[in-house]
Amino acid sequence: MSEDIQTYSATAESGNVHERRSRWAKIKLAARKSPYTARFGITVILTYVLVALLAPLLAPYGEAQVFPAPYEPWSSTHFFGTDQIGRDIFSRMIYGARNTVGIAVATTLLSFLIGGSLGLAAAIDRRWIDQIFSRSVDVLMAIPSLIFALVLLSIFGSTVLNLIIIIAVLDATRVFRLTRSVAVNVVVMDYVEAAKLRGEGLGWVMRREILPNILPPLIAEFGLRFCFVFLTIAALSFLGVGIQPPTADWGSMVRENANLLQFAQYDLRAGLTPLLPAAAIALLTVAVNFVVDWFLHKTSGLRDEQ
Repeated sequence: MSEDIQTYSATAESGNVHERRSRWAKIKLAARKSPYTARFGITVILTYVLVALLAPLLAPYGEAQVFPAPYEPWSSTHFFGTDQIGRDIFSRMIYGARNTVGIAVATTLLSFLIGGSLGLAAAIDRRWIDQIFSRSVDVLMAIPSLIFALVLLSIFGSTVLNLIIIIAVLDATRVFRLTRSVAVNVVVMDYVEAAKLRGEGLGWVMRREILPNILPPLIAEFGLRFCFVFLTIAALSFLGVGIQPPTADWGSMVRENANLLQFAQYDLRAGLTPLLPAAAIALLTVAVNFVVDWFLHKTSGLRDEQ
């Protein structure tokens, strides 16, 4: 011990070169330290993304290809059988990952673009802009979002574009509330006031001074909003006003094959068929929540006791 103390040199230690970890190295380190639930969630999400991207290569048949045998049982030709008009359910499950998840991601991004921008603007200008936006959001939030979406889709039509815009606008109200509440505490900081005194514009202050300091709660909220949007699209499709046929969608697949449940006592696999898209929806929702919980814990500053 005494020899270590005698040979220690602060000058030599300060001369050592410390290499900074690359971004990829930081990602791998965070992945190794993550809990098993987060690893499970990341694995499921990456699997869904790969299936969505490679759907034409993975699906044995076309999305709307019809065979002469409706409600065919599970077999080597049709893994999960066929639906009421003879379409391969396994192929439509694969294409449904692309359609349902892709539309949900686009809708969530648009809702954050709308709600986040308006929330930041309301937090910076606490006068008439804040009052107009906040009262408008209060009115929209007073109406049940699912019923409002049903009415608007019935009026404007159930196209994919209308579906994305309507759900994004309705969901942006929640994003607005969160963004405004967290941005209000940052707006009063000295560096934001200094930027205003320098004459920086509203957009510059929002992008460079406020947004980087409120990203963790917004990213966590993005995961939660994605789950809600995903379930909303599935619910609307189940009710018949969401993604329209022949486009494959997990919500509409549950509705189309729901009659098979009554045959479960004769053929268990046939009874499980309408539960397959429902299970795909539930699995992705659970996986996203696992990842969001881990991210919230990681960015909260809390540490597990050793």
